Amino acid sequence: MKKIVAAVVSAFALIGAAPSFAQTPAPAPATAIDPATLAASQELFEAMNHRAMMTGMMQQMSQGIAQSMRAGAEAAINNNPKLGDEQKKQAQAKMEKELPGFIAAMQGVMNDPAMIDEILAETVPIYARTFSADELKQMTAFYRTPVGAKMLASTPQLMAQGMQVGQQVVARRIGPLMQKMQQESKQ
Repeated sequence: MKKIVAAVVSAFALIGAAPSFAQTPAPAPATAIDPATLAASQELFEAMNHRAMMTGMMQQMSQGIAQSMRAGAEAAINNNPKLGDEQKKQAQAKMEKELPGFIAAMQGVMNDPAMIDEILAETVPIYARTFSADELKQMTAFYRTPVGAKMLASTPQLMAQGMQVGQQVVARRIGPLMQKMQQESKQ
């Protein structure tokens, strides 16, 4: 079952923009941030309606997670050369029994509003360390224009389409690699 869980986590990682659960990056060095720059960064995130955008993105990822997790688990079972037909049937049955719990747990994490709060709390200072207060104010002004508003309104759809393209490109490259690795493992 460990291999199935690993496949599920791998499938989750491939749905795009997903955080890596394998390791947590080291926090950025603690540097003093000018309060005005931090406030300008927070104002930019409000102008970008970043909370709603993140919530929508997480909901979108959550909806696609069941299919991705199932595909990853099935591939792990079907492509395991150590399993015979009967063992694959047993593993498939076990996966069918346990997968709904994994999916529910992952969706619970993805749809937790506290996670959005945490992401925002850790992202706002990154912008404040990267841009000056004046630059942040210029970006905020842009997002409050009609073109900026259109960009914000289009971003979720553009991201979804970009993730689909990314998945298709990755699948085209991984498929032949998996076949090659399977052939090599049989030799």
